[in-house]
Amino acid sequence: MNIKDIKQLISDSKWASIAPEIRPSSLATPGESIKPFYLTREFTYLPDDTFELTVINFVDPYGSIPLGRMYIKGHMSWQGDHPIAPGAQKVDFIADIEYEVTPLHQSFADAMNQYTSGFDSWKQNVGQSILGKAFPPFGLQNGDIFKEYDLIYINSDMMFWGARNVDGRGFDKEENRPTNLQIPLLRK
Repeated sequence: MNIKDIKQLISDSKWASIAPEIRPSSLATPGESIKPFYLTREFTYLPDDTFELTVINFVDPYGSIPLGRMYIKGHMSWQGDHPIAPGAQKVDFIADIEYEVTPLHQSFADAMNQYTSGFDSWKQNVGQSILGKAFPPFGLQNGDIFKEYDLIYINSDMMFWGARNVDGRGFDKEENRPTNLQIPLLRK
């Protein structure tokens, strides 16, 4: 499958997590093991190489206590074949249109109020744009546009992206681009 085929196949559809997913974070617990976090994803690819992604983080592995929501709208830059599987493509996701964070739990709002400045007071269920702003919890400096070096692979109506690095490193550089597949999204 080439880039044109993939774009046509994924256009105008919503893709969503099968169930809550687990990811390694960049934070370690007091015993020095990587701390997990749990999330669901909902993704839409639009024909002009833009995308919308909503990620909901959860406190628990069953997804019963939502912690926060990220809504990202931006551009996709297709970089060519990825060696993980025939038809897989390297894709850069660039959050350059919208990037909003919404605390869904009071503890998350409280944490944001301690570690961020330059924002209104964080409140549960009230989103704020972090686009181009310093946002230390996500490692963003003033003027930064969030970008991930990822991949897309389609198989049997399932959309795979890259599996997170087990040491918690982000996909913030080409050399950190994933080399394995993550749990797939299904067409809704």
